[in-house]
Amino acid sequence: MMGMSLPFDPATVDPEDFGEKQATLEMEHSEAIEHVRAVCKDVGFGFPAEFSPSEMLNEKVDADREPYYVLGACNPAMADRALDATGKKIGALFPCNMIVWQEEPGLQRVYHVSIMKIARLLGMSTDDEALDNIIDETGEMVEDVFTTLDETPGATETG
Repeated sequence: MMGMSLPFDPATVDPEDFGEKQATLEMEHSEAIEHVRAVCKDVGFGFPAEFSPSEMLNEKVDADREPYYVLGACNPAMADRALDATGKKIGALFPCNMIVWQEEPGLQRVYHVSIMKIARLLGMSTDDEALDNIIDETGEMVEDVFTTLDETPGATETG
């Protein structure tokens, strides 16, 4: 049986192309979640969805996972424009997730990829100019989030 071939080699994709951002925070897991939530709210993101995969997996399949939390962020004006710019397809990537996982007690990693940039990579755009404008604007918002996270006492920038 032949393996599936991808339309591009993931190894050659620059993390910048899908908007990968990371930061580490020296704080407890629950404190890091609240901090990321507050920083995101300051730049205009709300949270229509959030959950703890680690709690669910530890309960359902005895996974013994370290704390891992998904904050599903959304800016309604951007989401509304992005649905139009992708012929409604970008909803399959909603929401725009900020992940917080525990590397070790007292050290949390915050991880994010850009659903807007991923939509463009996947060819979901029906209006390139509109999507490019959304990517620029949401990119600035996310940049503000990670600049603030990187300036948090005890934080280290990780890309």
